Amino acid sequence: MKDFSLSFIFRRLSTILAVATLTLTLIAASSGILLAFYYEPAAGGAYDSLKAIDTDVPYGWLIHTMHNLSGNGVIGVALIQIVVMFLSERFRPSWLTAWVSGILFTLSAIGLAWTAMLLGWDQLGFWRLKIELGTIEAIPLIGTQLKDALTGGGAIGTVSVEHLYAIHSYIVSIAAVGLAVIHLGSLMVQEREMQAEALTAFAQKAVSEDEEEVRASAEIL
Repeated sequence: MKDFSLSFIFRRLSTILAVATLTLTLIAASSGILLAFYYEPAAGGAYDSLKAIDTDVPYGWLIHTMHNLSGNGVIGVALIQIVVMFLSERFRPSWLTAWVSGILFTLSAIGLAWTAMLLGWDQLGFWRLKIELGTIEAIPLIGTQLKDALTGGGAIGTVSVEHLYAIHSYIVSIAAVGLAVIHLGSLMVQEREMQAEALTAFAQKAVSEDEEEVRASAEIL
């Protein structure tokens, strides 16, 4: 009974975390759309536009903060979700869709954070990207081509910001929202199936107990 209770708690917790993941993803997406009205994806202009959003646009600082917090928080929630799903025995083949979508979502959330590092056009993001591009360039066969695709084939500048902004906003963000929906939906479907199996097992157990009582009564008579 104790193991069943812990498994039940972990399953419920994984569903709650999936809801939180989808909620944070939608907050990040909606706040990102609002920021896009004033954001300028250009070297130098990116920093100035974000500064103007924080100081000049009404409630711009709040939207910017919500975007940053939800984007960073969803990574932590996604990682916790993987651990909880493992503890709730959702690593079985029947949970394949939930596992695959959860892992891909975690990777997409990390990808969102990675592509956003240069969008603020500050010193930390610039030099961090420069170092990581050196690591990417060291990948055999495709390293140089991948670096050129990200930076635009030259030094880090306006084209690099535009490329990362496009990947961040139009590719990885859409994938993250879709994966979050699929992940939550697969968990809910599998949970209903487990509930149906549990009810069937309970009914079969009740029938077998009734049959045993009837047999015992017949033997007494």
